[in-house]
Amino acid sequence: MPDLLLELFSEEIPARMQAKAADDLRRMVTDKLVAEGLVYEGAKAFATPRRLALTVHGIPTRQSDLKEERRGPRVGGPDAAIQGFLKATGLARIEDAKIQTDPKKGDFYIALIEKPGRATIDVLAEILPVIIRTFPWPKSMRWGARSTKSGSLSWVRPLHSIIATFGPETEDPDVVKFSVDGIEAGQTTFGHRFMAPSAISVRRFADYEAKLKAAKVVLDPQARKDIILADAKQLAFAQGFELVEDQVLLDEVAGLVEWPVALMGSFDEEFLSIPGEVIRATIRNNQKCFVVRDPKTGKLANKFILTANIEATDGGKVIVAGNERVIRARLSDAKFFYETDLKTKLEDRLKKFDQIVFHEKLGTQAERIKRIERLTAEIAPLVGADVAKAKRAAHLAKADLLTEVVGEFPELQGLMGKYYAQAQGEDASVAAASEDHYKPQGPTDRVPNDPVSAAVALADKLDTLAGFWAIDEKPTGSKDPYALRRAALGAIRLIVDNTLRLPILDVAKSALAGLPEKSDAEKLPGDLLSFFADRLKVQLRDQGARHDLVDAVFSLGGQDDLLLVVRRVEALGKFLDTDDGKNLLAGTKRASNILSIEEKRDKRTFDGAPDAGLYRLDEEKTLAKAIEQVRSEASAAVQKEDFATAMSAMAKLRPAVDAFFDKVKVNDDEPAVRENRLKLLNEIRAATRAVADFSKIEG
Repeated sequence: MPDLLLELFSEEIPARMQAKAADDLRRMVTDKLVAEGLVYEGAKAFATPRRLALTVHGIPTRQSDLKEERRGPRVGGPDAAIQGFLKATGLARIEDAKIQTDPKKGDFYIALIEKPGRATIDVLAEILPVIIRTFPWPKSMRWGARSTKSGSLSWVRPLHSIIATFGPETEDPDVVKFSVDGIEAGQTTFGHRFMAPSAISVRRFADYEAKLKAAKVVLDPQARKDIILADAKQLAFAQGFELVEDQVLLDEVAGLVEWPVALMGSFDEEFLSIPGEVIRATIRNNQKCFVVRDPKTGKLANKFILTANIEATDGGKVIVAGNERVIRARLSDAKFFYETDLKTKLEDRLKKFDQIVFHEKLGTQAERIKRIERLTAEIAPLVGADVAKAKRAAHLAKADLLTEVVGEFPELQGLMGKYYAQAQGEDASVAAASEDHYKPQGPTDRVPNDPVSAAVALADKLDTLAGFWAIDEKPTGSKDPYALRRAALGAIRLIVDNTLRLPILDVAKSALAGLPEKSDAEKLPGDLLSFFADRLKVQLRDQGARHDLVDAVFSLGGQDDLLLVVRRVEALGKFLDTDDGKNLLAGTKRASNILSIEEKRDKRTFDGAPDAGLYRLDEEKTLAKAIEQVRSEASAAVQKEDFATAMSAMAKLRPAVDAFFDKVKVNDDEPAVRENRLKLLNEIRAATRAVADFSKIEG
């Protein structure tokens, strides 16, 4: 079956836009093909700094013929309706229509419409110009004389040529005939801007990719990444160093070059007195270069690796020298910033926070720091942290936001605070908290385990959550401008990974009490706890646990010790994987369903202890005895936080429940016996609630 080759060759495509643009091109073309009844076998899109390309293979040569029946007006209906029907269906006269009988509504005219399929190349000639004109670039421009005319093409940068060919592998393909803004689709593209700028005539994708490679263009972004990474590693290894890998930088650099060439440069050793992260940020942000380190010490070396877009005749000496000049200047600036920062103590910077507003409804940054200090002092004893050290850490944790280095490289906030705290002789835990109180910032980020860091990190996140909850700036749908979901997940990971016993509800109330906004003070802690429950469900689900088990535990009420919730959920999950667990769940749900029906019918509940004198069958007595035993054992185990033993106790209830439902008729003819048996069912429900609300469990 034939293939489509499409290339849109332009002046430049910014690296940050390339991946999405390639995906948009693939999606837009294939969606249109499918909408036109042209189902394809596969499609792949590519992007370089100068071109978007797409290959779609296995497309039929033509659309299928379509036949459809269109129902018209009733026979003998108004002439206007009949004329409208003829016009809509293309029939010359009403006698050309068939008549169909509807047993209830009478006879109707039916038009049989046959629509022959079009050649695929004609369909492509129609849809491709529309796609090009409506392409969703985040930013675009018009150019040249045509830019003054209405309807002129808007593209990310000036579009120079279009390749559009269609045909089978065994034959020369045809050009898809169309033009956009005066640019005719054809078979011509261009190679590397400097090394092979001449025009290239291509036919199909394999030919296109091979000729581009010969013209010093690597079409596939992943192939460019592989080349850059392999060459950079080899270059570093040859000099006795190790590449500091950086996936984000690799993605960006691969979008800046069509023919990657790795080169090594160096900088003065004196700059190694700057923290390695500052060197890396300087070189990365300003020159898009990689750094290397000594594999023995793990410290950065005074070398860097750049990716050129050309095989220079001098081996890249001029390119390297140019990058070295820029990096030397940037590192000089960074060294000056760092040394200037060291001259001012962290606490001496804090006064400036009085003039910096954190949020108009939540006060200044200085007020926020005071809240975090107070909350940290309350949390510290609960997590085993030294209170004085924790308060000191909270006092200094945000100070580096006012330093020169962080002003230049915001991504180094916290880390620079640690370095400056160490330099002024702060306790190691206090210094570490400057960096670690922001963590964890994502599911793969490190969780700090030092108690001082954990206390400050929790206080920081809980103050953020409580504050924005109080001013009703909660996340809605996909919108979460203040990253509150991330803050809650971070707090959960801090608690669970460090096995911390923290009463979230009490801490949330304390956080809310310190806020300038105190509306709905009684309701907000509960709302915030529900938010934590939802985030915990997300985390546990990502780890393979069932979200309904979280509901089953939280619905018991008062479950604000997240570590115990997780342990209880884990034990409940293991129990429900056993036959005893599955069968007890089924029996408990059956009891709940019967109770719900009867409570609705009688308009009352069946609380209260059953009357042992009304038991008529041994199965009732056995169940009552089992409930009493299980309730005692399970409750005692839960009190000891031994949830595995609590589940084992629950398992003992299963045979008695099975036997009860097998032999006992709940809705006995005698009202007193019926009520007593319903009370016994309520006892099952109450007993299982010692570990979870089984009614919330699915299945």
